[in-house]
Amino acid sequence: MEGNGAKPYDTTFPWLLEARARRSPETTAFRWKRYGVWRRFTWRDYYLMVRWAALGLYELGLGRGDVLAFIMGNRPAWPIYEVGAQSVGAATVGIYKDSLSDEVAYVLQASDARVVLVEGQEQLDRVLEVLDRTRVEKIIVDEAKGLHMYREKLGDLIMTFRDLLEAGRRLDRSEPGLYDKLTGDLSPEDPAGLFTTSGTTGRPKLAMLSHRNLLAMAYQLNQLDPVGEDWEYVSMLPPAWVGEQMMSIALHYVAGFRVNFPEKPETVWEDFREIAPHFLFAPPRVWERIAKDVMAKIEDSDPLKKAVYRASIAAGYAAAKRRLVPGRREPPAPWRLLRFLAYWAALRGILDKTGLKRVRRAYTGGAMLGEDYVLYMHALGVNLKQIYGQTEVAGIAVVHPDDDVRLDTVGKPLPETRVRIDPETGEILIKSPAVMKGYYRNPEATRKTLDPDGWLHTGDVGELTEDGHLVVHDRAKEILVLSDGTRVAPQVVQNKLKFSPYIAEAAIIGHGRPFLVALLNIDYATVSRWAERRRIPFSGYSDLSQKPEVLELLRREVARANRRLPPRLRVRRFASLFKEFHPDDGEMTRTRKLRRRVIEERYKGLIEAMYRGEEEYMLTVELRLEDGRRVKATRPVKILDAPE
Repeated sequence: MEGNGAKPYDTTFPWLLEARARRSPETTAFRWKRYGVWRRFTWRDYYLMVRWAALGLYELGLGRGDVLAFIMGNRPAWPIYEVGAQSVGAATVGIYKDSLSDEVAYVLQASDARVVLVEGQEQLDRVLEVLDRTRVEKIIVDEAKGLHMYREKLGDLIMTFRDLLEAGRRLDRSEPGLYDKLTGDLSPEDPAGLFTTSGTTGRPKLAMLSHRNLLAMAYQLNQLDPVGEDWEYVSMLPPAWVGEQMMSIALHYVAGFRVNFPEKPETVWEDFREIAPHFLFAPPRVWERIAKDVMAKIEDSDPLKKAVYRASIAAGYAAAKRRLVPGRREPPAPWRLLRFLAYWAALRGILDKTGLKRVRRAYTGGAMLGEDYVLYMHALGVNLKQIYGQTEVAGIAVVHPDDDVRLDTVGKPLPETRVRIDPETGEILIKSPAVMKGYYRNPEATRKTLDPDGWLHTGDVGELTEDGHLVVHDRAKEILVLSDGTRVAPQVVQNKLKFSPYIAEAAIIGHGRPFLVALLNIDYATVSRWAERRRIPFSGYSDLSQKPEVLELLRREVARANRRLPPRLRVRRFASLFKEFHPDDGEMTRTRKLRRRVIEERYKGLIEAMYRGEEEYMLTVELRLEDGRRVKATRPVKILDAPE
């Protein structure tokens, strides 16, 4: 496709896949762990399965302009199905595997999807529950276990993924030139997928990304951070999220590394440690979980191990602080020796147990990860880099170069990406070949987000440093203004609080108020271990969160965070909730971002009591159970003053 002004990314996924299959037919493309054994699939295997999936879909009457949905975990059927759909000119839309029935219905309705690939019986039931509200004509099931119970009732409505591939294989034999004809009609500007936006302030929109958009992002990233074909990657994030798509499909096709699919969700971290990938991308909650687990295990260890760890991590911090600044420099020889000793004394073992020993480059994105966590991972020896992007720009637009990682920025624009700041509003604007074509069937929202010159309005507030680094403050709609005019970026305060191993989530409240208050979720894993060591009895999350000893623990942690914040950004009062924020209750998105408006409305009475100076409030909240039933729970919640 190069020449005549064409770019390397002016191609399509089916074309790239075929080129790789021709060039490296026996090279491993991906592996999938089944029954404890890693099964190997070559690029030729991958290409043939995509070819058969495409022809199977074609035989079902699908083609250009159609939308096909999937509700899947991290399994090979997902990319095979997706690229198969693209081969016939269709686009796909992913639905989060843990979505409720109403969320499934919304995406199927908004996309007009005609076919849905589901992982197994649970996802099949969710689609069947809302089937009469959609245009779905066929449901394809990957895990066929238990499917015989449905065949008599549903007839031709359902088929297995294996049957789809077999139908395509038969058609390939009878019409061997058909697949090449279908892919020959493709264009890089064809929509490759519809991707749900985060939906923090309302219903998610469907961002329409072309083959060119997705591949332009991957090509730019690989220019800045080249990935070797012998590198390993573990697919473990939701396939419906653009963050997983940009790694397991877009960058995978561009760079040619090996993707590894875990056996099941319960074995993800065991499989991750077994593979020990060379690079990874994960949202903040994953890095927070890793750090909290390490901290908690150190607290449980004997005094000698604690002492060795503290000395080693101190050396790691000293080295990291010298690197993570403008004009980074290596520490003097004595510090390098100390870091070397620290690595072999303690840090190497931690990296090995967490599966991070071979990581050469790691990314975090989807939300801002607190500076404390970034510094901590670098102290351990992990080259963790913030990225900045959005679904609307195919995932990544800005990233730290390896030799210029900083704590207070998210890096520099990718090679063909431009970033500027609106002088009036401070909004971050992006222009790139990766910027979406628009929102699917939503021209009004598209006009508000994309200006005529192609600049994407991100809705985020930030600034550019003199040397071109981007600093992101928060979503424009999230910025709080206290009654005295002080502007507060909630993420900054929340991240300071969440660096505690005992605090899982924090929602900062204070718009139009005289000071900030916080609604906290305890980290049940670490707090329960803490309580057990002190022989504090508890019956579960709800009980543990209200224990006087736990509340005093949280008071100390809030005080610690406050000491590292400017006076006007300090939390004055807080409450520990007896339930966790959860997507099923609408308090978070499926990518675990807080929905502040929902939280402020749901906990309005408690918030008012906090500002009235009350010490306890009888809180009633509605919970959604796993079976879909809604119940109300009422419990007293203590309100505490936070030491400043």
